[in-house]
Amino acid sequence: MSIQSRIDLKLKELGRRAPLGYFVGLHIRFTAPLMTYQTYSKAWLDHYTENGFVLRDPMTAWGFSVNGSIRWSDPGLPDPFHLFVEARKFGLKFGCTISCGPIKSRTIASFARDDREYSDEEIAALGGIVSELHEMTQPPESLTKAQIEALRCVAGGDRHAAAAAKLGISESALKARLNSARTRLMARTTAEAIQRAKDYRLL
Repeated sequence: MSIQSRIDLKLKELGRRAPLGYFVGLHIRFTAPLMTYQTYSKAWLDHYTENGFVLRDPMTAWGFSVNGSIRWSDPGLPDPFHLFVEARKFGLKFGCTISCGPIKSRTIASFARDDREYSDEEIAALGGIVSELHEMTQPPESLTKAQIEALRCVAGGDRHAAAAAKLGISESALKARLNSARTRLMARTTAEAIQRAKDYRLL
C-alpha cells in the first residue's frame, strides 16, 4: 500500500471520530504546515478567516507550547478572543486538540463534535492516529541528483520532451525520475512535488 493510501485511510478514521470536522496541520515549519487536511464546514471556515482567528486561535499557541492533548473546555486554556464561543454557534460544541513532534516540525490537530465531550480513551486513540500521520509524512532530508534535475527542468517550464533532451535521457526515463520524486515527496502531481521540494528546501 502506498504512503498516500495509508494517509487516506488514517484521515477516514479521523473523519469517523470527528462528526463536526477536524483540522490537521502536519509538520508546521516557518509558521505554515507542510500538509493540511480539514473537514470543518465552509460556513465556519469562512467565519474563522473573516475574523482573523488564525492569529488568535488558542489551540495554535497551546500546540506550540506543549506536546500532548487537551479538551477545548479545559478551564486552564485561555481564550481571550472567545473563539470557542463563536465555534459553538456553528455546532462545534465539544472538541480536543493534539500536538506532537519537535518544535521545528510540529504537528497540531483539532477535532470537533456536537453531542458530548471526547473521552480519555477517544483522545488517546486520536493521538495515536495523529502520531502515525506525523511519522509517515516526515519530509525527506534529500532527493537524488536525478530527481532534482528532473524537477528543476519541469519547474523551469520545460515540457517532458525538452527536459529529457536537456538531460540527455529518454522521455520515459524522465517520467520515471519524476514519478520517483513524487513518491518520495508524497505528492499526487509533479506540480505538487515541485512545491513540496521548495517548501522542504530541497530544490
